[in-house]
Amino acid sequence: MSIGTRPLPARAHPSLPAVLELLKPVTWFPPMWAFACGVVSAGVPLLERWEMAALGVLLAGPLVCATSQAANDWYDRHVDAINEPHRPIPSGRIPGRWGLYIALGWTTLSMAVALLLGPVVAIAAAIGLALAWAYSAPPFRFKQNGWWGNSAVAFAYEGLPWFTGAAVMMGGWPGWPIVIFAALYSTGAHGIMILNDFKAVEGDRIMGIRSLPVQLGEERAAKLACLIMAWPQVVVAGLLVGLQQPVIGLIIAASLSLQIALMARLLRDPKRLAPWYNATGVTLYVAGMMATAVALRGL
Repeated sequence: MSIGTRPLPARAHPSLPAVLELLKPVTWFPPMWAFACGVVSAGVPLLERWEMAALGVLLAGPLVCATSQAANDWYDRHVDAINEPHRPIPSGRIPGRWGLYIALGWTTLSMAVALLLGPVVAIAAAIGLALAWAYSAPPFRFKQNGWWGNSAVAFAYEGLPWFTGAAVMMGGWPGWPIVIFAALYSTGAHGIMILNDFKAVEGDRIMGIRSLPVQLGEERAAKLACLIMAWPQVVVAGLLVGLQQPVIGLIIAASLSLQIALMARLLRDPKRLAPWYNATGVTLYVAGMMATAVALRGL
């Protein structure tokens, strides 16, 4: 059996290091951070429900997010055999159909843990897992189009974990202010996803993946990313002032001002500077998420 032109080694089971590489721990941080924002925003003392919070962090990162990575690698195995032959599946370190089995097993484990956290969390986890599979697997395969794919990832990595973190701490549906702020930051994360697409523009064009830099051109896509990241923060700052949290509202506004200055540099050469902006402007963005969570906690 072979994938592409690379023969698979004759091994029956994947190694543990290969499985860990398949699950991509480096990608777990964004949903875990968003979940932590939800925990903080709930305003419930952590010591009262720390076991549930710890289980929720496990659910957000090493389970649901890892499931999405495994599913994505399985359905991209033929493309990876050309572009990234060192990945665990095309390299043969995860042989046969083990990549699919791991993705299915992690889905089952994720739902089992989610059910321990209550019905609201279980529903949220089911939505997240459905998006994870729809992003990579036919017939939906949202990743083929930047509008749908980026929206699915932004919602699953930012808004949904924030909602879930608050639901875990509150034991049910969070209040509408939490839902609204989580939705705003989830919307802005769509812009972050656009910037992530710049690293694979040439490959996406060749493989027919219609990322937004491919559809709109790099300059227009970068401008759109900046706009999408900025306007939700304007709304967040205004709402916080209206909710009698003017200090944190001004902090968000000051952070956005710095981001806009960084965006001006990004737009000079978006393809080259997208990684730089992710390390600077996006860091300010996610720091603002936690500041907003603290403000919600104070309501």
